[in-house]
Amino acid sequence: MVLLWIRGVLARRFLRVAGAAAGIALSVALLATMSLFLAGAGASMTGRAVSAVPIDWQVQVIPGADPDLIGKALAQAVPVKAVHQVRYADVAGFEARTGDTTQTTGPGQAVAFDSRYSGDFPAEIRSLSGTLDGALIAQQTAANLHVGPGDTISIQRMGLPPAEVRIAGVVDLPDADALFQAVGLPPQAAPRAPPDNVLILPRDIWRQLFDPQQKARPDTTRLQLHVRLAREALPPDPVTAYTFVTDAQRNLEARVAGQAIVADNLGSRLGAVREDALYASVLFLFLGLPGIALAVALTFAVTASGAARRRTEQALLRVRGATTKDILFLSATEAAMAAIGGTAIGLAAAALLSGIGPGFKATPGVDGPTLLLVASLGLLVGFIAFLYPAWRDARWATVSAARRTVSRLQAPLWQRLWLDILLLAAAGLFFWQSASTGYQVVLAPEGVAATAVDYKAFIAPALFWVGMALLTIRLSATVIARNGALLRMAVAPASGTLAPVVSAALSRQSGRLTIGIAMTALAISFAASTAIFNTTYNAQARIDAELTNGSDVTVFGTTDKPAGTHLAALASLPSAAAAEPMQHRFAYVGADLQDLYGIDPSRIGHATSLSDVYFSGASAAGTLALLAATPDGVLVSEETVQDFQLQQGDTINLRLIDARDHQYHPVAFKFIGVAREFPTAPKDSFLVANSAYVARMTGSDASEYVLMRAKADPAALARQASSMLTSDPSLKVVDIGQAAHLIGSSLTAVDLGGLTTIELGFAVVMAAAAGGLMLALGFLERRRPFAILAAIGAKPRQLAAFLWSEGLLILVGGMVFGLLSGLLTAWMLVKLLTGVFDPPPEALSIPWLYLAIMLGLVAASVVAAVWSASPSAGRAAEQLRDL
Repeated sequence: MVLLWIRGVLARRFLRVAGAAAGIALSVALLATMSLFLAGAGASMTGRAVSAVPIDWQVQVIPGADPDLIGKALAQAVPVKAVHQVRYADVAGFEARTGDTTQTTGPGQAVAFDSRYSGDFPAEIRSLSGTLDGALIAQQTAANLHVGPGDTISIQRMGLPPAEVRIAGVVDLPDADALFQAVGLPPQAAPRAPPDNVLILPRDIWRQLFDPQQKARPDTTRLQLHVRLAREALPPDPVTAYTFVTDAQRNLEARVAGQAIVADNLGSRLGAVREDALYASVLFLFLGLPGIALAVALTFAVTASGAARRRTEQALLRVRGATTKDILFLSATEAAMAAIGGTAIGLAAAALLSGIGPGFKATPGVDGPTLLLVASLGLLVGFIAFLYPAWRDARWATVSAARRTVSRLQAPLWQRLWLDILLLAAAGLFFWQSASTGYQVVLAPEGVAATAVDYKAFIAPALFWVGMALLTIRLSATVIARNGALLRMAVAPASGTLAPVVSAALSRQSGRLTIGIAMTALAISFAASTAIFNTTYNAQARIDAELTNGSDVTVFGTTDKPAGTHLAALASLPSAAAAEPMQHRFAYVGADLQDLYGIDPSRIGHATSLSDVYFSGASAAGTLALLAATPDGVLVSEETVQDFQLQQGDTINLRLIDARDHQYHPVAFKFIGVAREFPTAPKDSFLVANSAYVARMTGSDASEYVLMRAKADPAALARQASSMLTSDPSLKVVDIGQAAHLIGSSLTAVDLGGLTTIELGFAVVMAAAAGGLMLALGFLERRRPFAILAAIGAKPRQLAAFLWSEGLLILVGGMVFGLLSGLLTAWMLVKLLTGVFDPPPEALSIPWLYLAIMLGLVAASVVAAVWSASPSAGRAAEQLRDL
């Protein structure tokens, strides 16, 4: 009997079983691919975070402790790849005599690295000129003293006579903030910036010069162990990796019992990544779950579409002696075919997509259990989708019930309670509450190992999504059931003179039609909201990278080797659309050394994008115009305004180094505006001024940076610039793609191309399936009425009017409600996920081409469904016999 049932199901209801299997496959494939991507994204963020940390741990040895014993404890606490001793000494200043003048600096640091240090920590020192063998001077110190390779400087030691050394090379210290951090001091007691004056000595020379100072003034020297951990031992998940590293740090501190203090740079970096990892989970929940819910709903809609035929079959089985248990067993065989087949297809599709899609990374130990759980959920959905309606109908499966073709329709409870309006009102209330109270979707408190997602933020979009679906059903049912002028106008293009008859017939099928419209609208809404959010996300990720890099391509130089000297040659490159110079100097605001950027406000926009959100209280164009009209004007970062309690119009005396005597002198500026962000500027404290005024007051018009806009591919322009500047290795060329990678673990730097492809691909498939499949199944259920009409003389053209009118109604209704819902959902998602974006977007980015393709495919699926159901002349009697 079971085999006969299976054969009959495949022969008579293959489309319905295939549709249910397709819904299950979509659910399984989408859930599996997004889960695998999420795991891969976490591993990618961990890898980027780790690669961005030059020194994993800085273990400061307490005076009198044995560094060898601490090294042994370190090896026992955590897998270690490299350990080097680094010595620091405070100096009163440096002095150099050039020509007839003598230049001096303020306090500084003398550091000692061993000969193998640069091999294990290559990011700490970047050679600008000379060699790395011997005494090295930081480029800012060299500029202050006006010295270079071969010159001699005097070191003003603490409590000892000065000592002289010959400079072998000038270097840049890219990681100076971490290299000179105050280990063990609270943040408020630590220096706010690294030392301005730094000298790097070979270890033997350092000990010769500063061992006496260490004995006389032990408080002026210190010893650190710089540690690189065995990073391959780290877990792939950022949160787990953070816990692993911090636990190892505490283990070491317990072993050394107060003999050393650990600065956990790697743990701090991973701690920041926790927030991004949770944002990835938030994106999964916000963007993935609606698609999964839609696929599940599509599966249930497919199985529910055959309710009338199922009740008839169950009644016939009852007549032949079948029990409820027998009916459910037969339904279970049908469910098994759809569930097992759909789950297998979904897992195969997920494996294929994860193998070819960008952004995926295998995570052993995670993928297997994830896929097993997803497969279990797919099987569960499949069996419930078939067995629940079968069990519900089996309780009333009698012959009389099956013969009842007309029944009194009553509005469902949710309509009588106006649940849709209540849900939309609640969504608006929760959204307003979240958006107006300075909410944070992801909470990662500083210094706290645990992170959390504020799941209340999910309430608003969830309620809105469900409320819009119910509102779509209510409005569609109202329009169709009333059989008014609006319905006749909607079907008139397809039915012509038969519009009154067609609309009357459709009004008797409002329940089935509204489900088709709602499913199509949900699918289009999911596709539109996902596409709009992803397009906005990708556009903002590029803006974030451009903000970090400065422009499509930026040439970074120094005061001694300014990139601006090559401006004409760079602007003439074939791939360059524009090139503009930008000064990068340093200025003291009180005792705080800050970055100062000198620009030409009227031309800077040719080479880079300046968003209104970069500035506070005015637009970008208005702020730059004001700066251009105020020669001595300066834009100040928000942090500096707060720290120094500045008011617009205040005069600020900044100390700038003068190129004529290489000394710092006060220069008066007028505070005219606040800059939140600026190209290449740090996130905390910086200043922006007119380059002409800075050049005049400092005696130097050198532009350290050049910002370049590319005509097409920024990477091609970067290659051309690098090839042209090979004669000057001190200049660094970075394109926007490199900057996006160097941002590190930031979520907007993660390549979400794979996730975008998955979501948008599934969205298109589900939108087309919701429109075409639901319509086709509805036609399939009504083959008998159409055959009867044909048998009594209805012409194919007249029958086609009913089919095309129904398809047009579902298509138009689904598009109108779906696009409206999708646009509002995308706006809500962007608003709620503001923390992902830095800076936040000014407006949504609409992917018109994708939306046009998606709507075109939905229309094509509807057309295909109508064509496949179109009656053939002369086959009415044959169709009646088959039915």
